[in-house]
Amino acid sequence: MIRAMIFDLDGTLVKTEQLKAISYARAAVALCPHTITEAAVIEAFKDVVGLSRREVAIALVERFDLEGKAQQYMDEFGVSTTWQAYVQVRLKIYEEMLADPDVIRNNQWPHNMQLLAMAREVGCTTALATMSHCPQVQRVLEILELTNAFDFVATRDDVEHGKPDPEIYLLVSRELDVPPDECLVIEDSPSGVKAALNAGMHVVAVSTPFTRDGLHHLDDLDKQFLVDDPQTLPQVVADMFKAI
Repeated sequence: MIRAMIFDLDGTLVKTEQLKAISYARAAVALCPHTITEAAVIEAFKDVVGLSRREVAIALVERFDLEGKAQQYMDEFGVSTTWQAYVQVRLKIYEEMLADPDVIRNNQWPHNMQLLAMAREVGCTTALATMSHCPQVQRVLEILELTNAFDFVATRDDVEHGKPDPEIYLLVSRELDVPPDECLVIEDSPSGVKAALNAGMHVVAVSTPFTRDGLHHLDDLDKQFLVDDPQTLPQVVADMFKAI
């Protein structure tokens, strides 16, 4: 029996993974304008989507040899590592993008938002488990008028280990007082799916252009619960409820 539905945020309810990819790409180009293209960084972002900010930044710094250029910003931002400097350059770009509420409103995933609304309508317990940090999460929820949509919200600030570690999902399970095997997670990224499965939860994976290939290569994911066509999402979720 499913008693709770837990939603990811970035890439699941909102296309913020796309916005994040663009911000990382623009930051990399700002550091190395003559050797890097936005398109190349956006493509590379697909390999790290869903990971923590630190993990994403380290991977991109190494992949695009940003060490030397990022080092020049360490004193300016008062940080100790090059990946932190890269993050600060990127955050300024990202925050400027999010300053316009219409950017968030225009980048919702309608099918997953509709699923959330349906879950609330039938009285299902709902929660949010995201690797974004609390201030950004609160801003997005306020813009989308979802501040009171969840019985519990867990962010990157609440856990020591990011996805694919199951910590954030186990935290949600404890706070909701719902056993993991009675929770259904809606995720878009391979790392998020792994985290939910590692927590012993049921998962419906809803792919995006950033995550489709990675999801199809997950051995532990039952592919009948992998959604590539948004129109099939309600039926796949219904099939999940019937299967349990």
